[in-house]
Amino acid sequence: MTKAVVFERYGAPDVLKTVDVDIQNPGHGELMIAVAAAGVQPFDALFRRGDVRQFAPAQFPQQLGNEFAGTVVDCGQGVDGIEVGDHVLGWAEQRCYAQHLVVDATQVVAKPAEMPWQDAGVLSASGQTASTALDILGVGPGETVLIHAAAGGVGSYAVQLAVARGANVIGTARPANHEYLSSLGATPVAYGAGLIERVRALAPDGVDSALIAVGTTEAFTASVELVPRSDHIATVAYSSAAMKYGIRVISTDRSQARLRALTEAYSSGALATEIQAVYDLDSAVAAHEAIETGHVRGKLALVVS
Repeated sequence: MTKAVVFERYGAPDVLKTVDVDIQNPGHGELMIAVAAAGVQPFDALFRRGDVRQFAPAQFPQQLGNEFAGTVVDCGQGVDGIEVGDHVLGWAEQRCYAQHLVVDATQVVAKPAEMPWQDAGVLSASGQTASTALDILGVGPGETVLIHAAAGGVGSYAVQLAVARGANVIGTARPANHEYLSSLGATPVAYGAGLIERVRALAPDGVDSALIAVGTTEAFTASVELVPRSDHIATVAYSSAAMKYGIRVISTDRSQARLRALTEAYSSGALATEIQAVYDLDSAVAAHEAIETGHVRGKLALVVS
């Protein structure tokens, strides 16, 4: 048995509770991880509410969480290069808010020694989503990319990765986050009325691509107006506006290679993590209340004792 956060019906954050759940021994090629930290994502709230049940239905009692960091406490047969006691980070579908989880060894990489547990716990899902999006958009040196919700989890990673590629980044955010975006290498711009005109003033030669990490209609309409080619606009947000405007909705292409590249960027100083708040496992309700405000700077982390 291990403790995990579950919900037994769709609803508000208060449907979440911490209970004892069964956990199987690791099978062939699998690891058991003692979780030290896990990330809380906007998708977790959508999943809990049932907003994405059409393609991702819950199986009650349903666990949560898609990214984690922790210590290997058991290895199944056929695992090479990983030993009990190793510190790792990785991803696992809807079961990371827990004291322990079992995951395939191909879904983890070594945690850099200098990376705090909290930073490691929130990198795997959001970081790989940002990396995937930039690959799909083909963001390269000298290009101008507009990133909506640039101070959020996916957005803040995308800003840094795009800057590292040599791109010019314009990031939308509320004024309170403008100094933060500037520190990441982006040119901040306030969303709201007049957004298109403000972006044009900042990019007189035009915008080459746009990444939409928020579900507001404004982000879609502005992107369509500013980016000449629709195939250079992509969204990771769940919004009816994507279908209305024919915007590509992308999912994450997760792999050890992609995650390892992110940890290397972190170790080199090219990638940093901003964590707005840290919660313990029993405070998942409060974490979900915070993520639903839509104004989280960077990431939220759950720490597990």
